[in-house]
Amino acid sequence: MSKITLLDGGMGQELLRRSSRKVTPMWSADIMLNEPTLVRDLHCEFIEHGARVITLNTYTATPQRLKRENELAQLEHLHQAAMRAAQEAIELAQRDDVAIAGSLPPLVASYHPEVSLSFEDSLDSYRQLVELQSPASDIFICETMSSISEARAACTAAKESGKPVWVAFSVSDSHPEQLRSGESLEEALSALDTLAPEAILLNCSQPEAISACWPLMQASNTQIGAYANGFVSIDALYPGDTVEALERRNDMSPAQYAAHAMHWVNKGASIIGGCCEIGPPHIKALAAILQSEGLL
Repeated sequence: MSKITLLDGGMGQELLRRSSRKVTPMWSADIMLNEPTLVRDLHCEFIEHGARVITLNTYTATPQRLKRENELAQLEHLHQAAMRAAQEAIELAQRDDVAIAGSLPPLVASYHPEVSLSFEDSLDSYRQLVELQSPASDIFICETMSSISEARAACTAAKESGKPVWVAFSVSDSHPEQLRSGESLEEALSALDTLAPEAILLNCSQPEAISACWPLMQASNTQIGAYANGFVSIDALYPGDTVEALERRNDMSPAQYAAHAMHWVNKGASIIGGCCEIGPPHIKALAAILQSEGLL
């Protein structure tokens, strides 16, 4: 078995627990503006626990989300602050083997592709995000992609950077053979063939749903991986809501999550990590198992 690339865990929910600020719909961006050291220190903690790829804290810093909150003027500043926090964390950790991933998320809302933009409009915004994040990004992750159009637009923009591109789809928790859009995962994987991303992953879905997709993922000719969430359900979250609407599972301890992730590793995953509600202790537990098996 080849060495595993270990990602960090989720930022938003972890920052929720560490900040005393009032929760807003642009939550992680609000923290980036007002408490950047919390972001830096969380990056650093993930690195110290074994993560070798950290993702920029720009998930909610899209033009569409910021415009909705009358904060579009902060777009460039937010990306500069996020890049600085990630770079400072790597310096503090004194590591030279940690990569920074740029984040290309759903532009309008997670899990709701019905409110997403057209391919062309999405492509314009993703190109803007790629330009903003490129100075610090070693790779780009098109993450929580819930429709084929969204994934194609993000991947197209990211590939233009000349940097490695990973595409992470979010699948339905109740119908894991489908994206959140209802489109089949099989069709989604085929739609990326011509774009040739360096890796295809599944993210921000329940671990059980991700495991159910693995036969399809194993048929891919590229690197595969996953980073699941720890939510009971995402059904309560609508565009413009705050993350307070979502509940954390009580059966997703670090050891329990690591068991899910190691199942994917044993089935061929070479990139793993955590998403929402998967924090530094989960990554630490996962790193310990990987190290004990000589995979990290």
